[in-house]
Amino acid sequence: MKSKKLFLYIDGASRGNPGPAGVGVVILDEKKNRLKDFYKYIGETTNNVAEYNALIYALQEALILKADEIVLNMDSQLIAKQLEGEYRVKSEEIRSLFDKALHMLQGFKHFEIRHIDRSQNKEADKLANKAINLGNFRQTG
Repeated sequence: MKSKKLFLYIDGASRGNPGPAGVGVVILDEKKNRLKDFYKYIGETTNNVAEYNALIYALQEALILKADEIVLNMDSQLIAKQLEGEYRVKSEEIRSLFDKALHMLQGFKHFEIRHIDRSQNKEADKLANKAINLGNFRQTG
């Protein structure tokens, strides 16, 4: 049976640090067809917490889609280097998210982490900002 490989583009954003935050995820198949978009407002938090939440939601979606292999594309150099073991995780708040992400990565036969330029991650960034805009929307009257 052929393995299922997915390409995940993830981004977390916060307006202020901390501030209103959202996550955005774009999932592509091997032919670069868009399988799924995901965005969610996650409340007030820091940019790094938003980035890790985006990673966790992306991993959950990839597991739901029964991927065997994933390529994680992110513009957060910090998170890419923490996942690769180059940077230590110092924050306790981040530690639990980091541990959860590492645990979820064990659900895949193979994964690759790519740090990409922000210009290559515009779609996920748009979704993260859309989540913030929708989460901040308050109707009056």
